[in-house]
Amino acid sequence: MEITPDIINNTLILKILATRIDAASAVQFKDLMRSTTDGYSGRVVLDLELVEFIDSSGLGAIVSAYKALVPRNRMDICSTGEVVNTVFRLTRMDSIFAIYEDVEHALNEGELI
Repeated sequence: MEITPDIINNTLILKILATRIDAASAVQFKDLMRSTTDGYSGRVVLDLELVEFIDSSGLGAIVSAYKALVPRNRMDICSTGEVVNTVFRLTRMDSIFAIYEDVEHALNEGELI
């Protein structure tokens, strides 16, 4: 798993370069998130465009990464596919994270999906 960071308009965009965030990759995901966001203060957007599957361990890893950022940062999600978006809705994680259609909508803080 890799995470590519990009700062656009004072927002740290983290593109997840993996098709799965699950039990097998959750610890690596948390470690990468910690090292990538260490020292950053501001808004973080997770770009999940390539992620096709996420399980409870993956959700836990995302929540853990979020908790490590708070209170100095805000974390939003974008580019969730249908399966991943359904998982966020069924687990009510969509009430914790703002979920945007894509990076452009996230940057403009446009309509949520």
